[in-house]
Amino acid sequence: MNRKRDELSRRERQIMDIIYARGEATAAEVVEDLSDAPSYSTVRALLRILEEKGVLKHREDGPRYIFTPTVPRAKASKSALTRVLNTFFKGSLANAVAALVDAKDGKLSPGELQRLEAIIKQARKP
Repeated sequence: MNRKRDELSRRERQIMDIIYARGEATAAEVVEDLSDAPSYSTVRALLRILEEKGVLKHREDGPRYIFTPTVPRAKASKSALTRVLNTFFKGSLANAVAALVDAKDGKLSPGELQRLEAIIKQARKP
């Protein structure tokens, strides 16, 4: 992914989460959904910055701009997960999974265990 896309502030990530959840959004809708929202003009400025970073695009609908993501959510989430793995787990998926299981006190549902077993089985295939 583009380096600029990987460098989103906390507020920019919150805005992207809103737009991903809605599929598209105007600045007013982002303000409406944003917890502890800054001013409307600040949100507009952040949307402009996100466009400059290449993660959003807009189309005009009369006087309104409607913003949509340029990267599918699945691709963006994969990139975010890679950053978390590299930052907190030295790139180790096993360490990340262990931390997640520990966070649940080792109590996984039978369905979760089955899913993990299927993933491991698939990963072992040549």
